[in-house]
Amino acid sequence: MFAVTHLRKAVLFSLYGASAITTLTLTPGAHAQTGTQASDASAMQSVTVVGSRRATSSSTDTVVPVDLIPMNKQAEQGGQFDLAQTLTYISPSFNSTRQSGADGADLVDSAALRGLGSDQTLVLVNGKRRHTTALVNLFGARNRGNTGTDLNAIPMLAIRDVQILRDGAAAQYGSDAIAGVMDVSLKKSKGCEAIAGYSQYSAGDGQNWLGSAYCGFDLGNGGVLALTGEYLDRGRSNRAEPDNPRIIGDTKTESQTVYANGELPTTGNGRLYFTAGAQKRDGSSAAFARGGIGSDDIPSRNSAAMYPNGFVPFINARIEDRTAILGHRIELGGWNTDISQTYGYNKMKYDITNTINASIANLDLQNGGRGVSASAFNAGGFSFQQMTTNLDLSRYYDGVMGKGLNVAFGGEYRREQFKIFAGEPGSYIDADGVGNGGNAGSQGFPGFQPGDVTNAKRHSNAAYLDLEADLTDAIKTQAAVRYEKFSDFGSTVTGKLAGSIRTTDSVLLRGSASTGFRAPSLQQSHLSTTFTDFIGGVPKEVVLAPNGGVVANAAGIPKLKEEKSTSFTLGTTWTPSQAVSLTADVYHIKIKDRIVLSGRFTADNYPDLATRLAALGVGEAQFFVNSADTKTQGIDLTASHKATVMGGRLNTFLAMNVSKTEVTDVHAPAALRGFEDVLLSEKERLYIEQGAPRSKFTLGFNYGLGDWDTDLKIIHFGPQTLGTFDGTAAGVPNQHYKSKTSADLAFTYNISKDVKLTFGGNNLFNARPTSQDPDQTDNGFKYESVQFGLNGTSYFSRLWVKF
Repeated sequence: MFAVTHLRKAVLFSLYGASAITTLTLTPGAHAQTGTQASDASAMQSVTVVGSRRATSSSTDTVVPVDLIPMNKQAEQGGQFDLAQTLTYISPSFNSTRQSGADGADLVDSAALRGLGSDQTLVLVNGKRRHTTALVNLFGARNRGNTGTDLNAIPMLAIRDVQILRDGAAAQYGSDAIAGVMDVSLKKSKGCEAIAGYSQYSAGDGQNWLGSAYCGFDLGNGGVLALTGEYLDRGRSNRAEPDNPRIIGDTKTESQTVYANGELPTTGNGRLYFTAGAQKRDGSSAAFARGGIGSDDIPSRNSAAMYPNGFVPFINARIEDRTAILGHRIELGGWNTDISQTYGYNKMKYDITNTINASIANLDLQNGGRGVSASAFNAGGFSFQQMTTNLDLSRYYDGVMGKGLNVAFGGEYRREQFKIFAGEPGSYIDADGVGNGGNAGSQGFPGFQPGDVTNAKRHSNAAYLDLEADLTDAIKTQAAVRYEKFSDFGSTVTGKLAGSIRTTDSVLLRGSASTGFRAPSLQQSHLSTTFTDFIGGVPKEVVLAPNGGVVANAAGIPKLKEEKSTSFTLGTTWTPSQAVSLTADVYHIKIKDRIVLSGRFTADNYPDLATRLAALGVGEAQFFVNSADTKTQGIDLTASHKATVMGGRLNTFLAMNVSKTEVTDVHAPAALRGFEDVLLSEKERLYIEQGAPRSKFTLGFNYGLGDWDTDLKIIHFGPQTLGTFDGTAAGVPNQHYKSKTSADLAFTYNISKDVKLTFGGNNLFNARPTSQDPDQTDNGFKYESVQFGLNGTSYFSRLWVKF
């Protein structure tokens, strides 16, 4: 009864076979779940789509673009074993790049829409806001300075569908929804199924082992309980040259995940619904190699007694992720009422192994010892907790403002907490006190210090009003306004207007205009750490100073405030027949006061500031600051065709996204004016503008004949240009990554209606990024982790069983 919309023309196109991605022609809804799976592109369907609080059954069309991606086929037959990578090769506007040589960012695949940052996409689970990670990405070619949502903490077999609203929606959902909204809907169907999967790269490494099981049971009188368990072991890969001591490739991870999802009938027509999930993930990534004794490669960071031939430190992390949703829906006096409480928690704890605190070893040597320190340290870590309370009410008035008006309003209260906890002393101390080229702390990842310890809290209150009207059978409108107040920076008001008009039975025109905002995350405001970065192979100790702290105040860094955006979308859909469909949507997004991670301020680039920092014991420092305005423009295109060929069914699809992000202005705070090129260097600017490919095309063919299904996808990634450490001003050209094309092929044999065997390969062309100068890349390798990664061809098999 809640937000269920029946389709007149249910599906525009089906991607990757008849069930991989579906663009809908209905007004999107966000607060209900249905049991109907979108598996047949021509069938009448009941669906719930993110973006609307409409609670009436009517034949209506979307006023903004929404992708509905059923996950059953991906979980049963897909070549990717996690959600982020799966969506990367389906949705053209979605990007998730697996990093390498990027510290904690190696362990969490951050994701984003339309070329914007990962913290500018809001993620929901069952229509409720999901928490972000505790991690802030500091390294890697993507999402630097951003937090994000860990999609891989959700097992694929537990997911019914993923809905992607490609439009600004802060007026409807609040902070983070600048680029769009993703809603992950979990299954509640009855029955049991299980999957066993294996994959590895053609080079012989990077083995993946997957085991997953799902069961849905009757619970009480009309209730249901769905349980999912998943085990995923991802092996390490290494693409470094034989003479390179680095380890560059996939991080080794092992994760165990359990999820429960269900509902129970209560009094009258009420339903009590609940979701709970937990994941434990152990990961290990390789840091930069440290040189052996006698080499000219940072010998001060080593000890002859421990690693005479050099060593590679390992950054190991234990990640804990927990979530819970408890809510109740009921109709009271004609109003559909939904009250809920959501809990989210993410924690990362670092342990550094195969390492050394060279200052301890040096002190030991000075005192007559052999020059030995411990080889493993607890380096501390951080956690993030989020509690969200929602009350939503909606009601449909038939015949008002034409054909009908839906009124929705409600409120939200959210509390957040970010903690940093220190490592053991050996992970950060400078034992010999001589400042020997950054020999203090655990090599690879110096531990968090007592001065970094943080326990930051904030809360926010919000209220919204959402109206949707069918003015005529052909004209639909939507308006929303939202007020939100944060305890740490103030209040904001955002609004949205959208509408569509059906000009003929087959043609729909739609558009929207909205304002939006993103609150600075607690992680950005309060992260405090000292880390080692390698600039052209030379180690540098850098302090990332928290906003409002002594170092940031000495540098004149103002208090962080919200980013503000304006967004416009204009599109059309054309469905001349049940076999052919086309969609096109252009968008224009401006963001003001975008929060960026500054460049490093040193004695070389700002002597006066360096003197002030030196008085605080700081050599190099960087900060988070609202200092960039950006403009993003792009187009999403889709096309699909269904036909019968040689007695079999052939579904063909084309999906494309082309976008361009530009930094239009850099405005430094008063204390840093004249140093805009340090505040946002060419290198950092290009990470914002081209951290993701500016274009992506997917051409897919699904052919089914008898007991066999064949899936072929050709994915074209556009070019990227990234900066260098020295910069073009010093005569060093930027890193230009040429366009690359990949192909995935899979065969499925339906042994019976309850058993399927799938085998195939990904990146069959063995495409790799364009080689660069390793001294100028962020990860010190011959190319960054861009476009589709750096590992090459892989092969996989899956067995799916229903019982």
